[in-house]
Amino acid sequence: MKSILVFLLGLLLFSCKQPLNKLKMNTTIVIAHRGASGYLPEHTMEAKAMAFEMNADYIEQDLVLSKDDVPIVIHDIYLDDVTDVAIKFPERKRKDNRFYVIDFAFNELQTLKVTERFNPKTGEQVYPNRFPKGKGNFKLHSLSEEIEFIQGLNTSTGKNIGIYPEIKDPEFHKKEGKNLTEIVLKILDKYGYKTKKDNCILQCFDAYELERIRKELKSELFLVQLIEFPEEVKQLTHFATYANGIGPWYKQILDKKVNGKFTFSTLVTDAHKLGLKVHPYTFRADALDEFSSFEEMMQTLFIDANIDGAFTDFPDLVVNYLNSRN
Repeated sequence: MKSILVFLLGLLLFSCKQPLNKLKMNTTIVIAHRGASGYLPEHTMEAKAMAFEMNADYIEQDLVLSKDDVPIVIHDIYLDDVTDVAIKFPERKRKDNRFYVIDFAFNELQTLKVTERFNPKTGEQVYPNRFPKGKGNFKLHSLSEEIEFIQGLNTSTGKNIGIYPEIKDPEFHKKEGKNLTEIVLKILDKYGYKTKKDNCILQCFDAYELERIRKELKSELFLVQLIEFPEEVKQLTHFATYANGIGPWYKQILDKKVNGKFTFSTLVTDAHKLGLKVHPYTFRADALDEFSSFEEMMQTLFIDANIDGAFTDFPDLVVNYLNSRN
């Protein structure tokens, strides 16, 4: 199967001109988590094309540097859970038996085949009912390539879909002698993403780094502080001194379920009082946990909890749900 066929199929679906989407900072937004990753291998151009056709408001780019300082769009610093690197370059693993993006030049990374996420120890696909592991001809690409792709589609379709890049593991990059953040900011600036008015939201889990982006590097972009650990929830007042929003794990918004109805923590209301938008992660129709259905998950978080947007592997389902309520 040729990956270009998937591209063309996606392009045909939106061949008719669509009306221009205005910036949606003040309305509920849908963020395509690693693209339409519920349907195609994460962070591939094909997954981004599908997310674009599904009218997500923003498309996410996780960013890691190559050996020759090219920001690569991939979920984390490792290669061996989404590519065939262990087969093509078995001698390049580190002492921990992992293969790192930073150990490969961009031209080497382009030779790898990307597949659906799997456990590198067992080989088992993480989400078994998604795109079959090992099928297709998907490749890695750079941040610049993805920006040009999205901006090109915005031009040719009349849409205005934004980007939502993440600085991944900045401390790891610094220990490797790399300046990931500065390189990414230069590329964003080059393509016209400079201020909060531009259709770009920049995110990071590292609070020190995100604060540095605002205060030391003087970025005027819309910044979102990602939250992973419970103790970070107590730092909202500090986050509000440099960030415009937070991206918590959705379970940090939930409290408990009583008589079939969820109660909530004060996270969303506390954030809103500080002027912070709330974009939780990750809405997955095939990993519902405490919810009886995806509809219940969307109702609970979007309507009952009053979030401002969400990361989702299934952007079409969330877009359709929100549109049905308008």
